[in-house]
Order: sequence, then structure tokens, then C-alpha cells
Amino acid sequence: MKIEQLIIYRLSVPLQKPYRLAFGPVHAFDTVFVELRDAAGRHGLGEATYLTGYTDEAIGPSWTLVQQLADEFSGLESTDIAARLEPYFATAPFTATAFNTALEMAAGHRLLTATAPGRAPVLGLLHATETADIETESQQLFAAGFTTLKVKVGFNAASDAAMVKRVQRVVQGCAAIRLDANQGYTRDDACRFAASLDPDGIELFEQPCAAGDWESACAVARVATVPMMLDESIYGVDDIRRASELKAARYIKLKLMKLGGLDRLAAAIDTIRDCGMEPVLGNGVACEIGCWMEACIARDRINNAGEMNGFLKPATSLLERPLNFQNGAIALEPEFRPRLNHEAVARCTLERRTFGA
Repeated sequence: MKIEQLIIYRLSVPLQKPYRLAFGPVHAFDTVFVELRDAAGRHGLGEATYLTGYTDEAIGPSWTLVQQLADEFSGLESTDIAARLEPYFATAPFTATAFNTALEMAAGHRLLTATAPGRAPVLGLLHATETADIETESQQLFAAGFTTLKVKVGFNAASDAAMVKRVQRVVQGCAAIRLDANQGYTRDDACRFAASLDPDGIELFEQPCAAGDWESACAVARVATVPMMLDESIYGVDDIRRASELKAARYIKLKLMKLGGLDRLAAAIDTIRDCGMEPVLGNGVACEIGCWMEACIARDRINNAGEMNGFLKPATSLLERPLNFQNGAIALEPEFRPRLNHEAVARCTLERRTFGA
């Protein structure tokens, strides 16, 4: 498959409402799209959405690298591109994923192809923190079909713990609750918070401390009253095995953008299960291309609600046909392939470059 044209886009994708995280609110996604075509007209799309805390890659240097690689790859065979991408899976995985998944889509990768309709359930994000607002918002989420709710913590351990109790009183078994600290706690605060939790209705507690702080992850896991999950600490199979050996988590969350491609992601899911842990999949900071690809993998390989709800956050769809969201799940149709709505993309585009024919 010879790649004749590469189009790259640097986007700022505005969100419907700020995405509240322990390390600050997100108002827009810093996203790169890679669009490519081969001589036979086959078409592929890839995405990287960069967020400090999720990756060490920053949008400015990454856009420079994207331009460099697009210039280098234009006119090459896909096998040559794949070989040249190999070093970047370790040093720039988000950027490498954008190119590699575009190649995989153009080649008709088996993990993106299904013969029958399917669905990938996703979780709903509960923003509210006070009882009346929690009641209103949770009812809206239940009506939309969500059966797992994510609650962001990691701000102040004492007030977070009180807020979680309010959520538990309101939800009362109507949905599973996931808590996510996004690395926001110190070890002492994380241990106090995790040890104080009433486990009723709480599915798991995610990434309380800094990504590289394995000692704290283990300390929290030892005292927690609920299962632990690692996310930002995990980039590949070495991290998965380390989490297993240290007994630092029962759940491991993966993101396509960290793994570099569809086959690499599927292999990491298998590794998690081989290590006796449970995989969770999905990226809450991703647009429709990344979320669709994750949903295609989740439909047959993941047994819990996916985290690939990033596509619900932007103010508008960037596809000709938006992802089909029904009753708390991404509905997967065999014939669906994402195509950019170029008018919508243009409104978010900061820079666009074309390489090749």
C-alpha cells in the first residue's frame, strides 16, 4: 500500500463545558488528525489528542514532529512507514498512534471490521458535587442509559470523601461508581481517602497519586476498601507486569493513543488478563476517531463500561456521520467508517498541511 497523500490538521476542539480534572479544567482538546490515501483510493484516519498529565508529549513539539513525519512518509509503502514508526512508539506514542492507526484503517484492519451490529457501553461523567445537582444530573445520565458513573476526585481528600457519600446516597445501586483522582493526591491523603471509603456501589478507585510513584500506588492499594485501578502509570506491557508483581491494582486502564496501534492494544489487553487483572479501555480526552477505534476493540474484548466517552464532550461532531450513541453505548454498524466533515473541521483548525499528490 503506497501512501500517495497525507493531510495533517492541528485542531483546537472546543468542549460543551469545561472538563474538570485534578490538574485543572480543560476547555478545548489539543488534537492532531492524520488523513491519508493510497494509490487505490483507500482512506485512513488517525488521531492524537494531547493533554499534560496523560502524556509527556506537548502539542507544540508534537505538531513539529507530525509535520516532519508526514513529509518523510509521503510516497512510501505502508510497510516502510510502519518500520520507521517503531522508535516513536516509546518516545512519542500519541504521535505514532495517529499515523499507525490511519494506516491500519486504510488497510481494513480486522479489529475495525465486523459482520454484525454491536455495541460498546460507556460510562457517564457526573460533574455535580452537591446533593440537589447530583440528583438532577444523575437522573439525566440514567435516562440516557448510563449504568456506570465516573466521579472526579483528587482535589481535597476530606471534601472529596463527603461528596462521594452524597453521590452514594443519591445513586443507591442504580449505577456503578468509579472514582478517578487523576494523580491529584499525596500518598497520605490518598491512603486516608481510600481507607475511609464505604465500598457500597463503588466499582473502583483510579490513579490516586503521581504516575511514576509506584510506592504510593502500593501503599494505597494495601489500605483501600475498594479495588484500585492504574491509568497514567501504564504505557505498555512492562508497566502492566510491574503493576501485577507489586499488587498495585486489580484493574488496568488502557488508551489506544498510549499503545501505538490496534494490534499493540489488543496484545496489552491479553497481557492484563494473563497477569490476573481486569482490563478497562477508553479515553475521556479523545475525539470521535479514537473513541470509535477503541469501541471496535471493546465490543468483543472488554467486560465493563468503556471510558471512550471523549467524543461526547466537544461542542460539535467533526464527522460527516457522528458516532451513533444509543442507550448508554456506542452503536457499531458494520458499514460505518469515519469521514471528516471538512466544514466542521475547518472551524477548529489552527493549521493544515498537505503532503503528496
